[in-house]
Amino acid sequence: MANSPSQNPCGRILLVDDNCLGLAARRSVLVELGHQVLTSCTASEALELCAKQNFDVVVTDYKMPKMNGIELIGRLRKLHPATSVILISGFTDTLGLDEATTGADIVLQKSNNEVPQLIRAVNRLLRKQQAPPKKSAGSQAGSKLDKRKAR
Repeated sequence: MANSPSQNPCGRILLVDDNCLGLAARRSVLVELGHQVLTSCTASEALELCAKQNFDVVVTDYKMPKMNGIELIGRLRKLHPATSVILISGFTDTLGLDEATTGADIVLQKSNNEVPQLIRAVNRLLRKQQAPPKKSAGSQAGSKLDKRKAR
């Protein structure tokens, strides 16, 4: 059974990695799923692309020459604070890379499961962007009290 577009929304994605083979593999998977995907082999080129256009999700490698993924995320957040970012690294455990230490929305470990994890992560971030805004905590608390009073 095919997934409906609302379950797996398509988005504009920028992939950043100095490893051309990894970049091409991730790109082909995401394009096959219907996403518009641009690629960059350097963080500085990625920033130039982000200055010219908006992306829904940026997927970056951590270890790259001249500017690592965390530095790229910091600069990207200044340009486009609302852009979702996924950091991929083979060193997540060794370097203690996680969402709190990197500024990424999701951090993924390079592994045999990387492709399905990347697909799930991209879809989750795109659905989150398209979701209607949640009610404030105060209004939710009030509605819970109202429901209890109604019983």
